[in-house]
Order: sequence, then structure tokens, then C-alpha cells
Amino acid sequence: MNATTASRSEAIIERLHALHPKLIDLSLGRMRRCLDALGSPERRLPPVIHVAGTNGKGSTCAFLRAIAEAAGLRVHVYTSPHLVRFHERIRLAGELVGEEALSEALEHVERVNAGEPITVFEVTTAVAFHLFASVPADLLVLEVGLGGRFDATSVVDAPAATAITSISMDHMEFLGDTLAKIAFEKAGIIRPGVPCATGAQPEEAMAVIARVAAGAGAKLHARGDAWDVARNADGSFTFRDAAGALALPPPGLAGPHQLDNAGIAIAALRAWNPAWLTEEALRTGVARAEWPARMQRLAGRLAALLPAGWELWLDGGHNAAGGAAIGQHLAEAFADRPAHVLVGMKGGKQAAEFLRPIIPRATTLWAVQEPGQHLALPVEAIVEASGGAARPGGTVEQALRTLPKDGPPARVLICGSLYLAGEVLKLDGG
Repeated sequence: MNATTASRSEAIIERLHALHPKLIDLSLGRMRRCLDALGSPERRLPPVIHVAGTNGKGSTCAFLRAIAEAAGLRVHVYTSPHLVRFHERIRLAGELVGEEALSEALEHVERVNAGEPITVFEVTTAVAFHLFASVPADLLVLEVGLGGRFDATSVVDAPAATAITSISMDHMEFLGDTLAKIAFEKAGIIRPGVPCATGAQPEEAMAVIARVAAGAGAKLHARGDAWDVARNADGSFTFRDAAGALALPPPGLAGPHQLDNAGIAIAALRAWNPAWLTEEALRTGVARAEWPARMQRLAGRLAALLPAGWELWLDGGHNAAGGAAIGQHLAEAFADRPAHVLVGMKGGKQAAEFLRPIIPRATTLWAVQEPGQHLALPVEAIVEASGGAARPGGTVEQALRTLPKDGPPARVLICGSLYLAGEVLKLDGG
């Protein structure tokens, strides 16, 4: 693909930024107007599983897709944000959208929208729906962009099932300053009579979800009530619900928190109860699931900077709950050798809360900032948020070169921001 072809869709997206002064504006009027002009593609979609939550949305979508594809289904997927290229956001019947198809769809929606105010996320969601309605598939896995109640994806009125992953404090400037307020926004994807699966939740959030589900007449399939998961010593796990116990292999995504995400995916599918859902598809799909920057081991150019026997890992965790999951992973899976942690964060995030569970588990902690990292928090601010525990590392490559290399083989984990993760994947050759 040459540079001119590769930049066509990027140029269109950049042009669309001028149509609305705010990057995020949670409402549905502009989206409905645009979709009406497009001929209502949101009404011509395959069965939809709509996924909201603070942490684990992408991973749950990955499990849903893997299980459905293991059963031989053609699966559309819509996720955000992308890490390296925008095309990652739209998967058509199993394949990432091509440059030509994406550019043509962007231009079509741009023409139909006719210069009316609209956010870029709304445009790209309309583009995705236009493409999904044009390409045959058996299932659409649809991830909420932000919140749920007024997210652009919530124009889908009758999904086959909904799923709400772990809720925590994040995006408070848009969703509210308490867990109850945030949970109310996330629970906005719940639809009358449509089953909703949810994983482990803080009590305050769960009370709101249960109230919204009851008001909508939507059966709630909550962990600890309708279903549960238990990890086995060999890394496999057991899923239990009213149908009985199901023995499953270790998930394809690393980390103890992924059992919850896998369980949510299974609970949502079983609540929907499609005819194609077999135990074999569940076992195969859980093991095959993959999702970049979710405890992903790197093996490219950056990894080559480390001594033989060392490991380089990448995770997009970036809020307090993400920090807790990383801290748990350091304490369990990474406890057998030294672990050096490189942290680069987005400005405005709760850096101290993210770092708190990581600091006691890290052999060394380094604050980093990549030149191309969107809205990056300065290195000095990360050091301050760590209470001085973090050392200034400069860029990721500079920190990797500076790490103490004496002693036994160690692990290095880069985390703190999905924007940083995208830059790291580019640097590593991903």
C-alpha cells in the first residue's frame, strides 16, 4: 500500500474534525439525523451484542468474536480506540476493513451528512453501520465508545443481548463523579426484554444496573447470581450457571481479570441462547481470543534491546481499576522474577490512583513519554504522582536502554495509556 492510498481515509477523517468543535458531545440527535439520511443502516444489521463498561470492553468483545468464529460464524466487530491504524476499529465478516472500502464509505457518509454538525466518532460509527449493513454477517459485536446512554452506538434499539463489564471511576467529566452516576450511563444500553450479562461490580454500581434492568424488564445475568467462574491451579477455569459446570482451557488473554471478561462473554451468549453456541465453540474460542495491548508479549525491535532471556510486555491499562489489575498480575504471574515497569499516561487521568497498586510490585518504576503520544502526561508529572517512586525515563527506548541489566533475567511491562500502547506497537514493529 503506497503512502497516497494509505493517507486517503486519514485525510477524510481529519477534514471531518471541522464539522463539530467538540471531540466528545454525548447526544443522539445528530447521529439519528445522519443515519436517517443514509437509509437507516442500523435497522439492517445482523444480531448485535452491545458491550459497555469501564474496563474489559475490548477483551470481552475479543472473547465474543473468537467464540462465534470458532463456531464458523462471520462476525462484524466495532471497537475503539485504535492503536496503530484507524482500520482496526472496523472488522467486516472477520477481516479488518480495507483502505478502499473505508475511504469510499467515509466519503459517502460525508456527502450524505452535507456539512451538518457531527462529531468524528458519530461519523465513523455511521460509516461502520453503513458497512455492516452492506456486508453479510451472522453477528455484530458492538463496543460502546464512551458511557452508553447517549453513545453513538446506542441507536441500536433491539440488540440480541447486552453486556456490561467492570465499572470504575473514569471519564468523570462526561459521565459523573460517582460510581452510581457512571453506572447509570453505562446501563443505558439495557433494552426492554433483552438479556444483560454483567461481571463483578462494585456494590454501588451493581445496585444501579439491577434497578435499570428491572425497570426495563430485562433479565439480568450477573456474576455471583446467575453465573460464576473459578480459576484452576493449571490456569484453566470453570464456568458455572443454571445449565451446570463447564470446564474451559486457559483464556487466550493473560491476567486473572480476563476470567471475568470471558465469563461475561459466555453469559451473554448463553442468555441470548443462539443455536450455534456449542461447548466446543466456547472452549476453542476462549483459548483463541486475542486483543492487542492486553498483557501482550512483544518480540520486535524494542524487545531486542533487552538481554537474552528477558521478556517485554505491553498493557493498555490506564485507570485505577486497570492499575489494580496490573498490580495483581505483577503479584501473581510475574512474581517469579524481577519486574521493571515503564509508565506513560494521558493527561487528566488519575495517575496516583493508577500507580498506587503497581509501585510495591515493581522492581523499578520509570516514567516515560513518547513524542507522538496523544495528550501525554509529562514525565515530571508521573514522577510526582508516584511520590518520587518513579524515575524519569525519557522515551520508552531510552528507558529500556537505561534499565539495570545485572541480575537474573527480568520482565519489563509498559503500561498506562492506550495511546502509548499504539506508539509502542509502532516502535516494536507491530
